[in-house]
Amino acid sequence: MNLKRSGALFGAVALGAMTLAACGSDDNTAASGVDTSSSNATCEGKENLSAAGSSAQKNAMDEFVSTYIAVCQERGKTVNVAYNPSGSGDGRTQFIAGQIDFAGSDSAIEEEQAEQAKARCVGGEAWNLPLVFGPVALAYNLDGVDNLVLNGETSAKIFNGTIKKWNDPAIAALNEGVELPDQDITAIVRSDSSGTTDNFQQYLEASSSGAWTSGAGSDFTGGIGEGAKGSAGVAQAVAGAPGSITYVESSYAKQNELSMAQIDNGSGPVELTDETAAKAIEGAAFTGEGVGDLTLDLGSIFGTNEAGSYPLVLATYEVVCSNGYDADTSAAVKSFLTSAANEGQTNLAEQGYVPLPESFKQKLTESINAIA
Repeated sequence: MNLKRSGALFGAVALGAMTLAACGSDDNTAASGVDTSSSNATCEGKENLSAAGSSAQKNAMDEFVSTYIAVCQERGKTVNVAYNPSGSGDGRTQFIAGQIDFAGSDSAIEEEQAEQAKARCVGGEAWNLPLVFGPVALAYNLDGVDNLVLNGETSAKIFNGTIKKWNDPAIAALNEGVELPDQDITAIVRSDSSGTTDNFQQYLEASSSGAWTSGAGSDFTGGIGEGAKGSAGVAQAVAGAPGSITYVESSYAKQNELSMAQIDNGSGPVELTDETAAKAIEGAAFTGEGVGDLTLDLGSIFGTNEAGSYPLVLATYEVVCSNGYDADTSAAVKSFLTSAANEGQTNLAEQGYVPLPESFKQKLTESINAIA
């Protein structure tokens, strides 16, 4: 498979609330600061779109929908998008079955599911369009240690049980001059299937120099740890357990006032910020070439050693048909995604996501326009 370097790939990750009811936006007014007048969205096609999937992008989707409604109201048109944050797997299943117009997913649709989607797309391919990105924190509770530094190898050894104490020599070597306690490490992990778990384990595979050998997947494979359900659950568990650590979307770490480790990817410690997360994926690779499917080569993000790059970033996709929609559905899907990829990004940072840079908006918009 050929990999194509993108000069500037970035986005926004999803750290949203876990509401389970299908919903469109309840707010028909675009958020403050959004310029709706310059939108390239046509507001054409059917009025009501349906989608389901990733709960991680739920808050971003609410922002996209409210902005899109306002854009189209300005053009005298009534629209809505009902998005059910039912989980990535369910979203892909409903998309394949033709029950929804597009799916949100923490993982690209591929292999057997991609083949199944060809029937739904009337022979067309299912495309993965990365629209929402966000950083994942190594959030910890360690009294007196505010600027902990970890790397891929030490993180892997913590989460597979090889490193058991906070003052382990491998951690101490990354934290020179820091008084680390002789205290047991408690790893808190997701007890439920999770795209965050899958991405975290893929990061460990790519960055740990072989220390992580148990593979990836939506279920935690490290064989240790105390389980907690959902992003809110693991963050709350760490907040109440001195000596503990977890992997969680950064918004949950901030909500629970948890410390977040810096990551040393080989070029020095890097703090988690919008800017450092964006830099990590600016040079990311795609698994294909040209306009169309934009599936990411996540190893090129997770394994980066570029200075100032924070590599632990979650990407979520919108899964669409490249061909096979009826004319009204195609027009509406293209119109909504055009708005989401552009003016819809304006206020994402306030909700814990990282907005798409201009260079990536252009590439994404080219693929959206190519939907037949």
